[in-house]
Amino acid sequence: MSTKNETLSQQEQQELLEKYDPESASRKLKGIMGIIAFVLLLSFSLFQLYTSIFGVLTAQLQRSIHLGFALALIFILFPARKKDRIHHKVAWYDIILALIAIAVGAYWPLMIDELVNRVGRLTPTDFYIGLAAVLLVLEATRRTVGLPITIIAVLFMVYALYGPYMPGFLAHRGLELDSLIQTMFFTTEGILGTPLGVSSTFIFLFLLFGAFLVKTGVGQYFNDLAVSIAGKRVGGPAKVAIFSSALQGTISGSSVANVVTSGSFTIPMMKKLGYRKEFAGAVEAAASTGGQLMPPIMGAAAFLMVEFIGGGITYWDIAKAAAIPALLYFTGIWIMTHFEAKRVGLRGLKDEEMPNRKEVVAKIYLLLPILAVIILMVSGMSVMRAALWSILITIVVSAIKKETRIGFRDMIDALVDGARTALGVAAATAAAGIIVGVVTKTGLGLKLANGLLDLAGGHLLLTLAFTMVASLVLGMGSPTTANYVITSTIAAPAIILLGVPDLSAHLFVFYFGIIADITPPVALAAFAAAGVSGGEPIKTGVNSAKLAIAAFIIPYMFVLSPELLMIDTTWYYLIWVVFTALAGMMLIGAGIIGFWLRKLFWYERLIGVVGGLMLIYPEKITDIIGLGSFVLIIALQLLIKRNDTAETSPAS
Repeated sequence: MSTKNETLSQQEQQELLEKYDPESASRKLKGIMGIIAFVLLLSFSLFQLYTSIFGVLTAQLQRSIHLGFALALIFILFPARKKDRIHHKVAWYDIILALIAIAVGAYWPLMIDELVNRVGRLTPTDFYIGLAAVLLVLEATRRTVGLPITIIAVLFMVYALYGPYMPGFLAHRGLELDSLIQTMFFTTEGILGTPLGVSSTFIFLFLLFGAFLVKTGVGQYFNDLAVSIAGKRVGGPAKVAIFSSALQGTISGSSVANVVTSGSFTIPMMKKLGYRKEFAGAVEAAASTGGQLMPPIMGAAAFLMVEFIGGGITYWDIAKAAAIPALLYFTGIWIMTHFEAKRVGLRGLKDEEMPNRKEVVAKIYLLLPILAVIILMVSGMSVMRAALWSILITIVVSAIKKETRIGFRDMIDALVDGARTALGVAAATAAAGIIVGVVTKTGLGLKLANGLLDLAGGHLLLTLAFTMVASLVLGMGSPTTANYVITSTIAAPAIILLGVPDLSAHLFVFYFGIIADITPPVALAAFAAAGVSGGEPIKTGVNSAKLAIAAFIIPYMFVLSPELLMIDTTWYYLIWVVFTALAGMMLIGAGIIGFWLRKLFWYERLIGVVGGLMLIYPEKITDIIGLGSFVLIIALQLLIKRNDTAETSPAS
């Protein structure tokens, strides 16, 4: 393709990832330390595969070994300061920290009988091992995920220790340091709690699955497939970005990684056809962020949701419920980019810029592993087994053609890459466990839920608005997993107390935690996209938030109308709800962009936005008003003849 030479090189992509994604800023080790890191990463994956095949160990053993591997590798691979990652040597103090991490991870397996027998009583050795575990987790989280979530975890621990000095309803009896350490490392309510448990089982296997898929070249195939389907349409490259990013989201749980890998291909293509730098970056950022919302393999927090909601809910129940909201999200971005392309008169790709369709069709088999995941989970297979079988299916399917075949060396590389990807998730979930432990031990969750309800006066929409703000603020500095853990234990209960179904409440905070990646002023996905496009970061963030306006509306939709999550509904009513939602987003998109069949007058744009919001609120009268607005705008556009047609300058 003609755009091939304009795409970012692998080195440029890696530099962008390291700049905007802390989990990618690791040392490039050589020599003996490089060999040690390689062996540890490989051993980490082999341990996870072994326990998933032959049976997961007891909670404390599985999670502590997982934690020990992750912490040791983090101190070997991630320097204390980012600027030190260019060095190929590991600092002496990091070697000491890695050895302590191994000791911490091995403590439960070596001492399990004694620890079980003296439950509730700590020896001095227990105390210092537990204290070391807490401090190592905090430092590992700072290195891999960033400072904000680390500070939040520390503040929660301070709250636990100094409860009597807290103001108003936040006051509590307070915990002694040894009691806090016991909760953090010697129960399954702290660091070794549910978040790390999910990381050590479901999440790790799906990260491995994604690593094996990458080895088949499926990422480039997603791009070619997207170009084949959408490339020749109006504003084709932008639609390619949306389609490609939705597909990339099935193998990547990171908004930033999705932006860099997919955007290095789509953004130069958009710029070449006349899209403004900021708009090109915004399209990719908005679409890539939505990848975490895209079933069948959603962001890591979706796996946590299974455990947090409980009640027999399965991952497939969550993926199924998220299907229509994900469809609405990407449709909303598609509508906005379509209207923008028409407004500025942008064409699609020419025939010579398109990939060979026969070659694209010939590689359709690369999608079989993703289809297999869906079929296996629908059939009732456990998430872990489905992931295992999908890895095996990926290896078998790759052998169909020589250029996609996964050899033995590729398998080893995939195991190493999967383990490396899991390090940031393990650190984030361990830190999230600290927060959950404090919330559980102090009753803070219920206190804050009641406080949130009092602040909102018991009104659902106000409670949702406050929860949205909290999720966005937390998400600006925290990974989705940690954000979800905090908001699901503090804010989601407030929504549930108002009669909202558990699944709706948890998906609400999940969505806004993800959308934080494109919400200024700290919009990491948008900033990464600006790094690819050369545009201004804040403007790119503002544009991406505007394009993803549907994402700010959809969570309210499925709280007010749980039928969108396929909860207690009929098919005919579901079709009606989806129809009105799509019509509403079309009106809002036209109103915000200012174009539909032609340029819209200011009052037409106002009618569009208001009518769209009416269609989104699930009431008969609002549906009537919204559909009336839809018909009115269509009629106005057809009846009013205007000489000033759409602007054709790409710079507009």
